[in-house]
Amino acid sequence: MTDPRATSRAISGTASRRAVLAAGGAALTALTLGLSACAQEDALAKQAKAGDNKNYVAGDGSVTEFTAADRKAAVAINGTLFNGAQIAPADFQGKVTVLNFWFAACAPCRVEAPILEELHQDFKGQGVQFFGVNLRDEKGTAEAFDKTFNLTYPSFDDKNGGVLLAVSGLVPPGAVPTTLVLDKQGRVASRVLGEIQKGTLKALITAAVAE
Repeated sequence: MTDPRATSRAISGTASRRAVLAAGGAALTALTLGLSACAQEDALAKQAKAGDNKNYVAGDGSVTEFTAADRKAAVAINGTLFNGAQIAPADFQGKVTVLNFWFAACAPCRVEAPILEELHQDFKGQGVQFFGVNLRDEKGTAEAFDKTFNLTYPSFDDKNGGVLLAVSGLVPPGAVPTTLVLDKQGRVASRVLGEIQKGTLKALITAAVAE
């Protein structure tokens, strides 16, 4: 005859083992999720740590649009273009502006340069102004880049970081290229981190012009 106490102990032991296995499974799940979160670490941060000597951090082409209600105050940009012209915050009022952050050794910048020039030609009749923001190059290097890609819009000489500082929080330091579209009040309406796609940027500019 089976001892009821033995049966009870067996059931109890089985339940305990199940509890341990369940707890272990939960812990493994939590560890897996934690590792997954680590694996999804911000792509810009990963590139910054990579040490691959490319000297820039390329965005992933992600697009952010800001509704009129969510836009911050107009950017207060004061800077000097490579052609010597001085630009002040008032120059951004009443016009849609495209700001493209670049430098000559940045491979994605070279890819997108002809696209930016095409869009500049498409929209200049609608009062849209384009400015490059060069973060590193000397004048000769920047001018050689412009000549190579037949760029007709001017660029800021921003080695001192003044323009970059004016858009702090919107353009990650070292994330090149980055392109901003400013509305007619000089506020950031949209942003592209990384190499632009012509159709995407065209749509963003068109939306800002239509406001």
